[in-house]
Amino acid sequence: MHSRALSITLFIAASLASSCLAQKPAWEPTPGHTTLKLWPHGAPGATDLGPEVDTTSAKDNLIAGKPLIRLGNVSDPTLTVYAPKGKNTGAAVVVFPGGGYRILAIDLEGTEVCNWLNAAGVTCILVKYRVPGADQAKPSTGPYPKSNAALQDAQRSVGMVRANAAKWHIDPKRIGVLGFSAGAHLSAALSTHYGKRLYDPIDAADQQSCRPDFAVVIYPGYLADTEHSFLNDLDLHPDSNTPPTIIVQAEDDPVHIENSTTWFLALKNAKVPAELHIYAEGGHGYGLRPQARWPVTTWPKTVEMWLHTIHIL
Repeated sequence: MHSRALSITLFIAASLASSCLAQKPAWEPTPGHTTLKLWPHGAPGATDLGPEVDTTSAKDNLIAGKPLIRLGNVSDPTLTVYAPKGKNTGAAVVVFPGGGYRILAIDLEGTEVCNWLNAAGVTCILVKYRVPGADQAKPSTGPYPKSNAALQDAQRSVGMVRANAAKWHIDPKRIGVLGFSAGAHLSAALSTHYGKRLYDPIDAADQQSCRPDFAVVIYPGYLADTEHSFLNDLDLHPDSNTPPTIIVQAEDDPVHIENSTTWFLALKNAKVPAELHIYAEGGHGYGLRPQARWPVTTWPKTVEMWLHTIHIL
């Protein structure tokens, strides 16, 4: 009887342990990756939103037949370094997942992007920037200048990458940004707001330039709607020092193709080298999961060609 009770107890303990392991978020980096807090003493004006949580529900759509993680309640931002395992070109890309400044599509537009970049010999730095979660009752970070939080995180992350460039085998003159949707807006915002930090400097990383050397803007949001440009409202004013940029979007994107065309024309008028790729179909939020019916999902190859064109690769 005692032996049977012990066996049952051990079985329950093993089941609970297995359950806990199964619940570990799939996006978390495996051992061997460097993960650093962006703010060692806490983010400026940070609000504790409680534990980070995957807000994905059974009602959410699959992307290319696969689920994705929608990470919310991010109040302690980090960066994680994904170094290429083979050839290292010295180039690096700081990646900002999208999610409407409410959640982060941390695998679809984060870890999966790092896998692609690493295969191309590029170091990927995945930024988990501040978002409040899907609960509308919680304070929203929102696009700059509604809130400084995400742009503070973006500025800080690029400065940290440059400060650690030698250690991470990165060329400090070939560090770009890549963002999706809200993250694409964040990439555009950083491309025009790099001259002055939006926070009080805390260490040597904040003495480094946070200007990206190039920007990849994928299905951006917040820049315009079908009738109006929001660039003035958002204080986004590209000039000749704004980095070279490539923009990709589908014409049937419900977030509106005008986001891309408005930003492209602003870059063109500022004489910034820019490419715009508009595809007929694809909608929004496909990441880089290939789908045969949508040529837009071949954009990673287009971006690789562009990186050669601008002498990053």
